[in-house]
Amino acid sequence: MSVLLPLYSHPSVDPDSWRLAAKAAGRVHGVVLNAADGPGERPDPAFAAASSALRAAGVPVLGYVDLDYGDRPDAEVAVELERHRAWFAVDGWFFDRAPAERSALAHCRRTVRSARRTGARTVVLNPGVHPAPGYARLADLIVTFEGHWTSYVTAFDRPRWTTRHPPERFCHLVYGVPHAMSGVAVRTARSRGAAVCCAVGGELPNPWSALPAELQESTP
Repeated sequence: MSVLLPLYSHPSVDPDSWRLAAKAAGRVHGVVLNAADGPGERPDPAFAAASSALRAAGVPVLGYVDLDYGDRPDAEVAVELERHRAWFAVDGWFFDRAPAERSALAHCRRTVRSARRTGARTVVLNPGVHPAPGYARLADLIVTFEGHWTSYVTAFDRPRWTTRHPPERFCHLVYGVPHAMSGVAVRTARSRGAAVCCAVGGELPNPWSALPAELQESTP
């Protein structure tokens, strides 16, 4: 298993989490850099330094871009792609609130193609649910679950089409995980066909403000 880290904390407020993420390079699929629900309006030197340190350690840095389920204007997305590249030298993209419906597939395909033209090595789509099967051909990784541990335990359903793809193509993001169940959450993700996950104990409104227990406890 590898860990995708949507690390939504400021490096100057929680430098230890960013430092530990760099030390866990061999286990981290990527760190999502989200300065202000995107790159923000101006460069943030703290995020630039954190991005540089992660990349020097061999950890891919993914710029956060909100697609608003396909309703964001293309021009707005293009501006954020350029800012992430210019300000933080990101390696790829984490498209949050990606669409999942078949009707939005063509539009999302154009967005991903534009992102790849920036030189992105990794594109992650996060619809938070299983999308229409065609989305699997667009991204390197798809987040097919994002939600609370209670929903993950009781309401998860895996469509048959996912079995045609390797588990390295799927990720589960689970929050509200009791500390004692963090290992169970990771094993559950693997049994459900996802080789990438992040299971944290945090709750809304920002459960992704700290590292998962497995990295906090095992990283020297």
